[in-house]
Amino acid sequence: MNVLMDVVQSILDMGPSVMLPIIIFIIGLIFQVKPGKAMVSGLTVGIGMIGINLVINLLTSSVGPAAQAMVERFGLNLTIIDAGWPAVAAGTWAQPLSAVMIPIILLVNVLMLIANKTKTLNIDIWNYWHMIAATSTAYVVTKNWWFSILCGIAYEIIVLIIADKTAPAVQKYYSLEGVSFSTGSTAGYAVIGIPVGWLVDKIPGIKDLDVNPETIQKRFGVFGEPMIMGIVIGATLAALGGYDIPGILQMGMTMGGVMFLMPRMVKILMEGLIPIQESAQKMLQKRYGDREIYLGMDAALSTGSPATLATGLLMVPITLFLAIILPGNRVLPFGDLATIPFFVGMIVPSRKGNIVHSVISCTVVMVFALWMATNFAPVITQMVEGIVEFPEGAAKITNLDTGGNILNWAVLKLSELYNAVF
Repeated sequence: MNVLMDVVQSILDMGPSVMLPIIIFIIGLIFQVKPGKAMVSGLTVGIGMIGINLVINLLTSSVGPAAQAMVERFGLNLTIIDAGWPAVAAGTWAQPLSAVMIPIILLVNVLMLIANKTKTLNIDIWNYWHMIAATSTAYVVTKNWWFSILCGIAYEIIVLIIADKTAPAVQKYYSLEGVSFSTGSTAGYAVIGIPVGWLVDKIPGIKDLDVNPETIQKRFGVFGEPMIMGIVIGATLAALGGYDIPGILQMGMTMGGVMFLMPRMVKILMEGLIPIQESAQKMLQKRYGDREIYLGMDAALSTGSPATLATGLLMVPITLFLAIILPGNRVLPFGDLATIPFFVGMIVPSRKGNIVHSVISCTVVMVFALWMATNFAPVITQMVEGIVEFPEGAAKITNLDTGGNILNWAVLKLSELYNAVF
């Protein structure tokens, strides 16, 4: 088992910019793409992922300190620290079932494709950790291997179903032909966010508020450009964090750069995916008629949309404010604040890019996320104890990605029920 885990970890350590070209090349060959073309497609996807990761690192390295500054400035004193997804991912991979789950997840996905129970081929192997986190949660609570594996499989099936159902809106809004989002955290937040967004659209007065990047640009001209929106939002976050004037200007320019660069990086990645997707469609049409197949990708692609980035960034101060006023919350939002733009990747297309409706919907989702993350803290703390260093002063930790995800929380409750019955 240790040897298998070492092999798995060495592959994961290469990162998506190396893993994806290899995966795309292999999938291209399976779908009868010429080797040379498949290699170019894989390399193009890898280069696009490098660009996306550069911009994401720029985003997170800027928003993270600003969020920390806000926490310190407003003197938040909550007892459970949001340690962020990297800490929980590390704890997840360290569990004894993690290496076993990777081939199981692949096999289940392939069997569902063959049986026509899903259209999504999930090639985002790094984000398999979300499924494995469900398995690890069940194992930490029950210590039962088979029950834990079944929980991971159930989680995967639900994520694939959500990916399929949301794919048409995702593809249309983000111009990502043949792509679905198979990221577990994004799917979990969509479970609450999409129905809430539908209700928001029925509220008199609010339903008529249509604020999206296009209407902003039309009304405000050059001041409605996505890069200007990024500068304004970035400067606002810095001001809330108590930055000085140079710091505010620098943060503004950084967020403006993120807004400007991200769509271009996503476009490069899509240039590599299109030949694979087209060949897959032709092959399936020959064998199964008009059947479609989607390539399951990281919801980070959604940050190519100014509305998604704007919604995610606006949710940072809102989440901190909710943490202060929400009865029953004990979570200090911190580590996952910078990744909120990824959580909203399915919610924004369901609102057709309406930033007001998206922010309202996400605010409601975050209320539940903070409550669930509070409840999840003992198990997440046990999962990562001895594997990652706890933040200073933290007796318990949680996160918004897993702890605030209703799919993972449902696994937690199911595991507790299993213990109570058996």
